[in-house]
Amino acid sequence: MASASATSTLRAGLPDRYLTPDDLVELFQLESIETVYAWRKKRTGPPAFRVGKHLRYDPSAVHRWATERMAADEAA
Repeated sequence: MASASATSTLRAGLPDRYLTPDDLVELFQLESIETVYAWRKKRTGPPAFRVGKHLRYDPSAVHRWATERMAADEAA
């Protein structure tokens, strides 16, 4: 896992690599990777794409998704 690099990648604003589901668990301090998979299945999480059998996330898409969630929370 790459918690520091996942966080610094998002803060830097320029992706230096695509994120993994484990990176999302670290980044959002989730209890389980199953949460990430449930988000994908329900289409409620950040958009992902497959590279072979592996899921990958574009850091800018994850940042956009998180920003939208925060805006929705503030509006509620």
